[in-house]
Amino acid sequence: MNWINNYVRPRINSIFSRREVPENLWSKCDECGTMLFHRELSDNLNVCTQCGHHMAISPRDRFAGLFDGGIFVEIDVPQPVTDPLGFKDQKKYPDRMKAAQKKTDEKEAMLIAEGDIGRTPIVAAAQDFSFLGGSMGMYVGNAIIAAAERAVELKRPLILFSAAGGARMQEGILSLVQMPRTTVAVQMLKEANLPYIVVLTHPTTGGVTASYAMLGDVQIAEPNALICFAGPRVIEQTIRETLPEGFQRAEYLLDHGMLDRVTPRTELREELITIVRMLMKKSPAIKGDLPAPGAQFDDTPA
Repeated sequence: MNWINNYVRPRINSIFSRREVPENLWSKCDECGTMLFHRELSDNLNVCTQCGHHMAISPRDRFAGLFDGGIFVEIDVPQPVTDPLGFKDQKKYPDRMKAAQKKTDEKEAMLIAEGDIGRTPIVAAAQDFSFLGGSMGMYVGNAIIAAAERAVELKRPLILFSAAGGARMQEGILSLVQMPRTTVAVQMLKEANLPYIVVLTHPTTGGVTASYAMLGDVQIAEPNALICFAGPRVIEQTIRETLPEGFQRAEYLLDHGMLDRVTPRTELREELITIVRMLMKKSPAIKGDLPAPGAQFDDTPA
């Protein structure tokens, strides 16, 4: 046995050989192509530090950057029937659900939670586009109703982050029924004189846009978000005309009176704090007085 060739040399090579860099340490910006270090990108809320392009962000990561200290409590959502229609296309509906749950590590396409932003208690809901296109099914309808009921119970405003490709076809008419159900949930907030603020993110389309996503007291969108009922390609094929540049993007809708603001994600928390405190008739937040990450605080009047 040649111990130099069989043991010493491989050992030396393993020490001095170039180590492979894990693929998940870097992300490529879809807009400008810049390679971004994962920690830098995460700290900037998945917004490209070079061109400002807003990449997808999960509801859980969004809430971590929204709530004071990243602390929030999830709200339970009534679980609907798993496969009401016994739907099957290329895959069975339950199999698609299991694949989406494994991919996102979430139960469904919407996460709802309660917590504080700028010492102001709120209820928040956010859709996850990576979960079956953020499609609106019975669970999403139940989630919005649960969020509205919790907001009314605690007398808190509701902030909703929309991101969806429309209704969930695997649930057929039952998914379309969620449009009036969620509209009734929004009406509950209005009757209780509680603010309902919608932040439209990329993309927000289909029946979601035709219901709860466009019913906010204040409508905010992230830059360049696609917001529409039918997509630009469908419209062009229908009317056989070329659409204006930027049609159905957030800035276009702002110019045409469909939105109140277009706000970058990195500035959104402060803007929401200002709006919520104003609508709840609280004094303006003082930046230096805001809680540090993980800090405990009490906002009850003295």
